[in-house]
Amino acid sequence: MRRHRVRSASLGCSLVVAALTLSACGLTSNNESGTSGSKAATATSAQDVGGMDALIAAAKKEGKLNAIALPRDWANYGEIIDTFEKKYGIKVEVENPDASSQDEITAVASRKGQDRSPDVIDVGRAFAISGAQQDLLAPYRVRSFDQIPRTQKDAKARWYNDFGGYVSIGCDAARVKKCPKSFAELLDPQYKGQVALTGNPTKSGSAFGAVYAAALANQGSFDSIKPGLDFFARLKKTGNFNPVESTPATIQKGETPISVTWDYLNAGYVDQLRTKGVDWKVSVPTNGVYAEYYSQAIVKWAPHPAAARLWQEFLYSPEGQNLWLKGHARPVLMPAMHKAGTLDANAAAALPKAPGNATAAFPTEDQISKGKQAVVQGWAQAVAE
Repeated sequence: MRRHRVRSASLGCSLVVAALTLSACGLTSNNESGTSGSKAATATSAQDVGGMDALIAAAKKEGKLNAIALPRDWANYGEIIDTFEKKYGIKVEVENPDASSQDEITAVASRKGQDRSPDVIDVGRAFAISGAQQDLLAPYRVRSFDQIPRTQKDAKARWYNDFGGYVSIGCDAARVKKCPKSFAELLDPQYKGQVALTGNPTKSGSAFGAVYAAALANQGSFDSIKPGLDFFARLKKTGNFNPVESTPATIQKGETPISVTWDYLNAGYVDQLRTKGVDWKVSVPTNGVYAEYYSQAIVKWAPHPAAARLWQEFLYSPEGQNLWLKGHARPVLMPAMHKAGTLDANAAAALPKAPGNATAAFPTEDQISKGKQAVVQGWAQAVAE
């Protein structure tokens, strides 16, 4: 599932400010940097194309954007896509909406030079770092690049964070007698077979975040994610761990009454599931407070390079950032927009509340890479039958 996706110290900047002010086959091409042959294929800024008007014209001429793993109910992506299409007359085709971050990286790496390659990706930060290391991503500085905190972007502009949130616990209050509010409570026998993740943490950013949060709640650290693996091993042993991937559909059916995932997803489920008769409650654990961002990037051989760059410009404009905020996610430019007066105050006020003493701290790129490696090596054993 898309909810499987994985995501530095300045998310802390955004989230702290938020808390204070309110987180296979296709036609091939020999052109490795994009199939259009336009200036946009190698442009590292809108100026390289001739300015925003020229970029918009070139993108409209391409007429299409290949996206992947963007569910319409994830951080308000449905409205974001619709708004972009209406604004520019460019069709956004989303392949495999429920794919994982790893699925995105695999699609990019396996379709080099193909017309079916994704133009852009939105992945967990660990996967963005990996994509840059594999030389899959094109450097591009959106107009608001300098406003993105230094620790929230690649120095070469191959990726930059977009939106984030806290790991939270969602609960169906009609099916669960007492909704848990901490990782310690999740071990209570009353939650037998009820605690689910939104994917496999070896592939999913949200599930990976849940393991990191569990580690922090159990004497672990950004340098030691093993206590998180040990926690889920105990959860499995007690019979509380539910291997079903949690989605709105599984929640509605009663299959996953407790779901550990990002607060903006759980918050989005509240309204979505209310119409289905589900009383969904959300809380950020009082222990193991963990927050992270996802990251945007342009594929190095994007078939529609102008549309890919225009998409980024749109997402990092006040309009795009506020649309994420409307989806209960904390956009990376939230502090800058608050200062500039361009932040949607009503949407900001509706964000899920973090514990009053929460301080957002974040792992470094090296810590995330090592944490990801540890999870890949240890997850299967942790939840083995």
